[in-house]
Amino acid sequence: MKILDRHIRNTVLLSVLILLSIITVVDLVFSLAEEFSDTTELYTLLNAFVFVLYNTPTRIYELLPFAVLGGALIGLGILASNNEILVMQAASIKVRRIVWAVLKPTMVIMLLNLLVGEYLAPPLEELGQSNKAIQRSGNGAIDSASGTWQKIGPEFVHINAIAPGGDLLYGVARYRIDENRRLTASSFAESAEYISQGAAGFWQLHNVRETLFEQGRVTTQEYLQVDWQIDLSPNLLSVLIMEPDRQSISGLYRFAKFFEAEGLDATEYFLAFWKKLLQPIATFALVILAVSFVFGPLRESTMGMRVFIAIAIGFGFAIVQRMMEPVSLLYGVSPFWAVTVPILIAFMIGAVLLRRVR
Repeated sequence: MKILDRHIRNTVLLSVLILLSIITVVDLVFSLAEEFSDTTELYTLLNAFVFVLYNTPTRIYELLPFAVLGGALIGLGILASNNEILVMQAASIKVRRIVWAVLKPTMVIMLLNLLVGEYLAPPLEELGQSNKAIQRSGNGAIDSASGTWQKIGPEFVHINAIAPGGDLLYGVARYRIDENRRLTASSFAESAEYISQGAAGFWQLHNVRETLFEQGRVTTQEYLQVDWQIDLSPNLLSVLIMEPDRQSISGLYRFAKFFEAEGLDATEYFLAFWKKLLQPIATFALVILAVSFVFGPLRESTMGMRVFIAIAIGFGFAIVQRMMEPVSLLYGVSPFWAVTVPILIAFMIGAVLLRRVR
């Protein structure tokens, strides 16, 4: 049985590797073309090329579930086309035993991918996004149309760019609102540096211009340095550089909790958190669903048909998950269940189809 497991494992892994290589190369070509079209005098072709390289681990992390799904279907389909599956069944090897031999390497791949998505891809993505924002700005004042908005206590804060690591900010605009929702003060700092003091710390703003809106008058003051005491660490700020789907699991959880503490809606971050945490289980369920077709309607199908079915299953699952996201946001459905329900549906359909094959 070990020889059989090894044969199935090697066939599936080779199929996954070939498919991942093909779709990664295609994705990189389109990514380079898109990034090259966004170049300027400051953001050169070389900068764009380096940015795409930094994003490559993230793209592999996102594409690997589709490669695993297609690779498992293609690998097992090759065995079926060579009548090896038929021989295994004739030797009284049960379908569930064959399916388990396929699932073992796919689960190992997805667990490794989980580590890539937690420890390798996010830091490189953060570095790439930070460098791009700084390069496009020429290390000067950055276009306020870029960056990110956040509510911190009574202030609405816009940060134009965040340096790698989150301990240096460029272009910090602050707008203070009173309890009657009236603007009382605004300020703009060219940069901000995090000053660590043991377990705590504060932000030191540089070249600050502040405007106070008082009853009957408006006053403006300028400062070389201002200390900004807020509960916002560089670790949290570094999360803001990237879209939720591209952040680490731990970063998503920290920022979701920060949003809750500020009285803001953290559903988007919790949705991304559960999607990334449950990605191996989701892929496991999709592989079971895809494999059930090999023992059923795809037993005699061509390789092209199997690839098409794998793509259709993957995109169908992604669409269902996307449909559950607005349901969670609009109707208050738990983000956990919004992510879990499509996984359970895929698993149950695959399990039913496999039972019918028996």
